[in-house]
Amino acid sequence: MMPSISLSAPPKINLFLHITGQRDDGYHNLQTLFQLLDGGDLLTFTVTDNSEIRLSPQVEGVAEEDNLIIRAARALQKKTGCKLGCSITVDKKLPMGAGLGGGSSNAATTLLALNTLWQCHLSLVELAKLGSTLGADVPVFVMGRSAFAEGIGDKLTPFDIANSWYLVITPPCKVSTGEIFSNPQLTRHSLPIKIRALSEEQYRNDCQAIVEELYPQVKEVVEWIENFAKPVMTGTGASVFCRWETQAEANKVLAAVPQHWSAFVARGVNHSQVHQQLRDFFTGASPSG
Repeated sequence: MMPSISLSAPPKINLFLHITGQRDDGYHNLQTLFQLLDGGDLLTFTVTDNSEIRLSPQVEGVAEEDNLIIRAARALQKKTGCKLGCSITVDKKLPMGAGLGGGSSNAATTLLALNTLWQCHLSLVELAKLGSTLGADVPVFVMGRSAFAEGIGDKLTPFDIANSWYLVITPPCKVSTGEIFSNPQLTRHSLPIKIRALSEEQYRNDCQAIVEELYPQVKEVVEWIENFAKPVMTGTGASVFCRWETQAEANKVLAAVPQHWSAFVARGVNHSQVHQQLRDFFTGASPSG
């Protein structure tokens, strides 16, 4: 019987996102604080004895060659020369185009799972470097730590964040990251801040004003949340979040969220549950939460 494993692909939020400049290659330098959340998508991997990578169900509107799960698996095959394949199923819970890193998290979980199942023996640093070729957010999910990030988001410093609960609301629209970063009105010259000088008073998202202007549905969510707490958009949107000290407080507001918006409550975590699930797999322990 070929080995199989089920792993989470958790979401992230950007507690702040400051754009500090634009590089010659067109990418933007930024500073951000990645907060990992619990929950997310669930991916199941079963090894096959041929090199084929099969994914089900297919993600609507995404060509197979563009799917980050497929691309991650093939990148690992190419990097290591592995001749094995895999059948992958996805229980998709995170909305796409929401700034929650769902695709990047799927790619990272795929790299971590197949590095284990295929016995490729790449280190986390090597996997993160491979992941960076797939997307700037992939390394933070590979490393599995909430982190302060610089560069294009790939220079990571692990950062412990106080325990909190987050209400995340997503309107029914998908924001184009390319459209936002190419907008001439985008703030690109925020002053860099030192990690030791971080404070919540500095937390803002330099992309938020542009997104609210171009996507009125995001602005509606922001204005609604303002009745309860300080809202911040994550990434380039469309999701908006607010922080609560307790799950009960967050759930109380969740119950009032208009039904035409997608919403969930999640606990902020400093360590990804994926790494614990992999340790459980190695030791034969019962799955951890």
